[in-house]
This record gives sequence, C-alpha cells and structure tokens, in this order.
Amino acid sequence: MFSLRKLHTHIYTLKEVMLHVRKNDLKRLRFFNGHGLGTGKTITTIAVAGTMFRQHKITKMLVVAPKSIVDVWQQEFDKFADFPYSVAVLDGDSAKKADTIRYMIGTGLQVIVVNYESCWRLEAELARWQPDMIVCDESSKIKNPQAKCSKALHHLGKLSSYNLILTGTPITNTPLDFFSQYKFLDESIFGSSFYSFRSQYAIIGGFQNHQIVGYKHLDELVRKAHEIAYRIKIDEAVDLPEFVDEVRPVKLEKKAQQIYDSIDKDSYAELMSGEITVRNVLTRLLRLSQCTGGFIRNDDGGDAQIVSQAKLEALEDILDDCLDAGKKVVVFARFIPEIEAIEKLLRKKQIGYSLISGEVKDRAEQVEQFQKNDDCKVFVGQLATTGMGLTLTAGTVVVYYSLDFSYANYEQSRARVRRIGQTQRGVYIHLVAKDTIDEKVMAALQHKGDIAKILVDDYKKLIGG
Repeated sequence: MFSLRKLHTHIYTLKEVMLHVRKNDLKRLRFFNGHGLGTGKTITTIAVAGTMFRQHKITKMLVVAPKSIVDVWQQEFDKFADFPYSVAVLDGDSAKKADTIRYMIGTGLQVIVVNYESCWRLEAELARWQPDMIVCDESSKIKNPQAKCSKALHHLGKLSSYNLILTGTPITNTPLDFFSQYKFLDESIFGSSFYSFRSQYAIIGGFQNHQIVGYKHLDELVRKAHEIAYRIKIDEAVDLPEFVDEVRPVKLEKKAQQIYDSIDKDSYAELMSGEITVRNVLTRLLRLSQCTGGFIRNDDGGDAQIVSQAKLEALEDILDDCLDAGKKVVVFARFIPEIEAIEKLLRKKQIGYSLISGEVKDRAEQVEQFQKNDDCKVFVGQLATTGMGLTLTAGTVVVYYSLDFSYANYEQSRARVRRIGQTQRGVYIHLVAKDTIDEKVMAALQHKGDIAKILVDDYKKLIGG
C-alpha cells in the first residue's frame, strides 16, 4: 500500500511521490490524490501511470470521470505524457462502446476513459478487459454506496492491482461520504459494510432512532483517510496570483421586488399550512432564486416570464469595463433562461463568446476558443455542468450571475480560473440582489458547508418549524 502518513506536517511534492513510486516494489497501490482544486490532479496521475508503465507494472488503465471532463483526459495525455500511450474515450451507443473496449489496441499504455453513467452498464466488458489501474476522477460521484455505478466500481476495484481516487472535495455532504470512495480503493481501510461504518462514526437518534444526529470518532476517521492520501492545497502548490472577492449589490426594480415579496409571502403561507420538508422548502427557495435572476415560471410549466433586467444591466456594466481594459470574463449562471438572456446581450453587443450548458456537446472546442481566440472575450457556463474539469485561465474576471445551493459546485467553479497556468491577478464578482435569498446564499457560503441545509434550517426557524 502506498502510504503518505506525514500529511499533517508535510506537503509531498510531485517529485517525492514519483521517487516513492520508482523506488518501491509496489504490488498494490491504493492512492487518494486529494489535490486542492486547480493543483494538477490529472498531471500527477499521468506521471504516476507513466512511471508504473515504464516499470512494467501496468499496461491497461481505466479512467472513470464525469461526462463533462472525459475529453479532458485525452487532451492532458497529449499535452503531458512523455511515454507511449493510446487513449480511447468511449462514446456512441452501448454497442459501439463495448466494441471499443473489446478491440482496444495500440502501443504503449492502453487507456480507456468512460463516464460514470456508462460505467455500470459496461461493467462486464470492462471486467473482461482487465485494467491494471483504475482511476476515479471526481470520486465524490461514487459517494453513495447503493448507486449502480458505485457498486460496479467496487466490483471492478477488486480486480485491479492499482486504484486511485481523485478529488479536491471528498466530502460534499457528510463525513460518511468517505465510505464508498474508500471501499473502491481498499475494503481493509473502512470495511465492506456501510452500516458498520455508520455505527462507528455516526450518532443515531431522532425519530424512531433512525436519523443521524451527529458524528463521533472523527479524528480516527480522518487519520485513516489520510494514511493513503496525497493532498496539497493550491496556495501550497504554486505561487498563483491573488484573486479577490467582491459583492455587487443589485436592486431589483420595484415591480420585480413586489413579485419577489409576493412569492416569498405565499411560500411562507403554504409551508405553514402544510408539511415542512426539505424538499418543500428547497422548491420554494428555488423559485425565489429564479426571480432574482429575472425569470419565473408558472406552476404549469411553459416559457419563463421575464420579471427583472437588474442583474443583466449590472453584468453589461461589468462587461463594458472589463473589455475596455482588455480583460476576458467568465460568467457563471444557474438557470437556462439566465444563460439565454446573457447570450442575447452578448450577441446584441457583438461580443465574441463561448458557451457550455447542459445541451452543449463540443465542450473542448468551446474551452479552446475562449483560451486561445483573442476575439472570444467571454465564457458563459452553467454552474451545474461547468463546475469541474475545465481550464479557463484566459479569464481574470469571474462573474457569478447566480448561485446554486451547492458549496462543492461553487468551490469547483472558482478553481476553473485560479489554477495552474494563471499568470494574472483577478476578481470574483458576485451579483447579489438586495433583500432577497441571494444575500442568504452569500452568507451561507462563508460557512463553507452544506448551503442547502443552512438555508432550509434558517427557513424552518423563520416559520417556527
């Protein structure tokens, strides 16, 4: 087992990691690459894989990654690998993917990259391919031990000699998120039973004694997790330029504020007269967030109705200032109607831009356009689909048009710009509608925790729940 036990007192450089891999006759490698966001998890993994290939320890490598970043692995291998390799990114229908696995050929290290959604469907074919090394990129995707993909990777992990998980955020909800990720690495660390693990580290109580009300033995949990971890924070890895945070208050138009207040009032009334659940609260908070971004939808669906231009006007002012100064801008937004409105504004002002949202397929081309084309001044991304795996270092100004309720998404999105390759100082600008839920989201971000839980708990207190 590859053990980095000095985590608390020493930051391991890539050179030290590679020396360890080269000098030790490793029969099994269980490795948690917990680089902070933007510090080079992919590059480190390629370097480790290359070293082990040259030592004749591996010939086949499976990479499982979110859909949004599978193509990044091909690009990173092409950029950094200094050893023979062949990379196949699985796409197309299931039959085509299976054929690619079955007939994978090439000199050097053979690398297959597949997304999490397809992995469990291809479990049998991947098992027959017999990878020597399996890498789970953004491994929080398998934090749920009951999910089909998690179970598939638990099975595949037992067949592989060398397993790695890569994530800057192994815990996105609770400390129990460790279990499934580490079960893939090695069952000897935390065992094979989630219920035994939960009994060891969670305090059970509440209604019928079935709810988690707290946690225990966390020092032990962290110690065990860190024993196979290589972790480094961005500020410790490289001397990156400073990025500062700025909040720009936005005042909604009078009519828009009235609509917002009406939705808020109705939400309170509905919750007080019905069941107060997390889902019910979040549904109403979502509607309020949509309103601050300038759009609302009727309960029966249909097209979004425009209710405010306040944030769009604030964004236009920022764009004018930044582009006059020769700066490229990254804009993150939560909702599709917001993105469509931003696109319309950019087209009207004849500003070149690239875009990634849930419907965009050519993600790599969109990123390359922003990074290399001087005429492409703005990158527009939907938070939920562009939060990880992208490099947007051409930008020095990041505008958060709106935010979702995930701190992990927020942290990931910040690291798209301030990461290795960034050479200029920059700023994160948050457009916050005054006297709205936006202010509560910004306050929750300061806790660096579960934003949704903070918001729900706050809402329950207000209505006496």
